[in-house]
Amino acid sequence: MEKVNQTSSVSEFILLGLSSRPEDQTPLFILFLTMYLVTIIGNLLIIVAIHSDPQLQTPMYFFLSFLSFTDICFTTTVVPRMLVNFLSEKTISYAGCLTQMYFIYALANTDSCLLVVMAFDRYVAICDPFHYVTTMNHRRCVLLVAFSFSLPHLHSLLHTLLLNRLIFCHSNVIYHFFCDIKPLLKLSCSSTFVNEIMITSEGSIVLVTPFLCITFSYIRIFITVLKIPSAAGKRKAFSTCGSHLTVVTLFYGSIFYVYLQPLSTYAVRDRVATLAYTVLSSMLNPFIYTLRNRDMERGLRKLIARRKS
Repeated sequence: MEKVNQTSSVSEFILLGLSSRPEDQTPLFILFLTMYLVTIIGNLLIIVAIHSDPQLQTPMYFFLSFLSFTDICFTTTVVPRMLVNFLSEKTISYAGCLTQMYFIYALANTDSCLLVVMAFDRYVAICDPFHYVTTMNHRRCVLLVAFSFSLPHLHSLLHTLLLNRLIFCHSNVIYHFFCDIKPLLKLSCSSTFVNEIMITSEGSIVLVTPFLCITFSYIRIFITVLKIPSAAGKRKAFSTCGSHLTVVTLFYGSIFYVYLQPLSTYAVRDRVATLAYTVLSSMLNPFIYTLRNRDMERGLRKLIARRKS
């Protein structure tokens, strides 16, 4: 089952998942089903609370609602396929594999772009508060969201088309829980030079540039906050950034660990690191953004009270 005719390309792949041991499949199914349900419910509550509370109709929460929506789509692209693999046949068609990879990269980079937009929002709010209303007007917010959703799809399409030109004629076993580009390249029996060059160059730019933009924004924010004379003012300014910084650290830390290393060093441990940005980050975001956020806590309480009445 693991080998196919070496003169033709494969028609399907086998996703080994996190573990090939039969006794692990049911516990893993229960664990990831629970995480998936928590992710969906948590992010849906964030979206509904923001859109139902007039006091949360600000650019910061406008972007947060789209981040939650993207997290729902992102997790749905990964986890349901995992759940099927835990309890049944682990095969996925060639077209299904490329489709999954396309949406995973498009949605992951949408998350990345939205995190940049949210950092810019905090930068304007703290460093240029007098022009915040005019700078972050509704039209500009919509354009920033539209850009965050469109550019990642071009990036994902590029890598999907480059992968589609390869020939897979050796093992069809993917040592991963989803169709990721690096384990797929390791299965190819044709030259992957162009793919690796694009990952190293264009891929690195797409990953590193948003992170550098966020870093620059927070350097300016910290410099501005340190100039605030009162300790209470500093705490208030930092409190609006703490949640976003936590999400950025978790998201980019795991992505850099997995993708900014040579293809030859890719190993099983990278599967575990990938869980951090594909599953864990999306599940924790609702908790991170509501923790010590009085506006969100109030919005959620009002939403729950409205449902009970």
